[in-house]
Amino acid sequence: MQVLIIRHAPAADREEFALTGQSEELRPLTDKGQIKMRKNVRGLLTTVSKLQMIACSPFLRALQTADILAQVYPYAHRDTLSALAPLGTMTEILAYLQDHANTTHTIALVGHEPDLGQLATWLLTGHPNYWMPLKKGAACLLEFPNLVEAGQAELVWSLTPGQLKQMTE
Repeated sequence: MQVLIIRHAPAADREEFALTGQSEELRPLTDKGQIKMRKNVRGLLTTVSKLQMIACSPFLRALQTADILAQVYPYAHRDTLSALAPLGTMTEILAYLQDHANTTHTIALVGHEPDLGQLATWLLTGHPNYWMPLKKGAACLLEFPNLVEAGQAELVWSLTPGQLKQMTE
């Protein structure tokens, strides 16, 4: 089983958006963020030919990022997973992955930092303390050769948004 971890694309400025009085959950991607993510996803397609599932945070910017991903992987099943929201629990995400381990080849998880970096580190090492940061629009691919457990994943690759974009040029 492979797990593609993707941080949402660039979103509206947090402080400026707070002035609107709307909930942080509704903070959207910027127009530039959407354009950048479309390029990044085309780069992903060069290394990840198929996605069976796309699970994302219920926050608008993650949903919008997942929508862009779904345009390139139209046959992927979509899920909204509350555990991928900021401060979600890694054990719930692991349980989700374990529930789909026998039926799914590649699952994309779309969410936020620092949670995704901590999740990736935990899946790789079994220790969530040290996280590997993911820039907005970045992705990493993990593989579970056997058991889907914390500390059992192997890093296949980790790519910045710039590297993903270059893959299509």
